[in-house]
This record gives sequence, structure tokens and C-alpha cells, in this order.
Amino acid sequence: MASAVYPMWKAISPGGRKRFFYDTQQQLKAHLSDFIAAYNFASQLKTLRGLTPYEAICNLWTQEPTRFTLIKCRD
Repeated sequence: MASAVYPMWKAISPGGRKRFFYDTQQQLKAHLSDFIAAYNFASQLKTLRGLTPYEAICNLWTQEPTRFTLIKCRD
């Protein structure tokens, strides 16, 4: 089984690797922060089952309205 996977892995791997070169350390920091933000956002969507936070709250509100407290504000 491993011998069948190796040729496919070898064919895919070079296309999946990228090298980035930066002129300044600020460019590196900006790229890393963008990557981490995208990774964290994707993780949040995965935990919300692909829903936006607003959609997740609306679904929860319709399923369990007792978990929410309605506070009426006066002007």
C-alpha cells in the first residue's frame, strides 16, 4: 500500500511547496500575520460547521431561545 502512495505523493509534493522571499522583515511579519489570521478564521468556520457567526447565533436562537435574554433599551 505504501509503495502505491509514494509515487502520487512525489508527484503532488513539488507543486504544493512554495518558497517566499522577502526584502524586509516587515514583509515577512505581514505575510505570517495574514496566514495566521486566515488559518484561525478557517478553524472558526470549521467549528461553526461552515456557518458565519451570525448564522450560527440565529440557528441557536431558534433552537434554544431560553439561552438568550432580551433586554429592552429605552431612549
